[in-house]
Amino acid sequence: MAARRAARTAPPGGATVVEEDPGRLVRVCGRLDVHSVPEVRAALHAAVDRGSGRLVVSVDGIVVADATGLGVFVGAHRRAQRAGRELVLRDVPLPTLRLVRVTRLHRVLRVEDELARAAGPPRPGVTGLRQQAQNRRAEASSMPRRAS
Repeated sequence: MAARRAARTAPPGGATVVEEDPGRLVRVCGRLDVHSVPEVRAALHAAVDRGSGRLVVSVDGIVVADATGLGVFVGAHRRAQRAGRELVLRDVPLPTLRLVRVTRLHRVLRVEDELARAAGPPRPGVTGLRQQAQNRRAEASSMPRRAS
């Protein structure tokens, strides 16, 4: 729902691609749909062919309007693999991140998670706190407990 709303409120026009560090860092902004994908695909393929090692694609300003928007990243990822490179998506907006996870593309595409890196390692005892909260809810319930 949020992705559809974001796609409707996206500014008209296509996506723009700026290669900030040739062959290493590319910034993609705007609306990714069937009309704008050919230019984005060509720019990503040129960036893959131009460099070596890791290619970071910053997508903080994108709105994915249809499946071709995600497909352009899958195609660039495959081209990077064939060239012995790694494609990494950075600064993925939440609606796009949800689409990537729902379509299970997070298993294929490498998504750099800024929130996970900022949060650091998991805190000890969190699972214990969750278990305590579940026990309190179970005690407060008027429903009989099931036999295990």
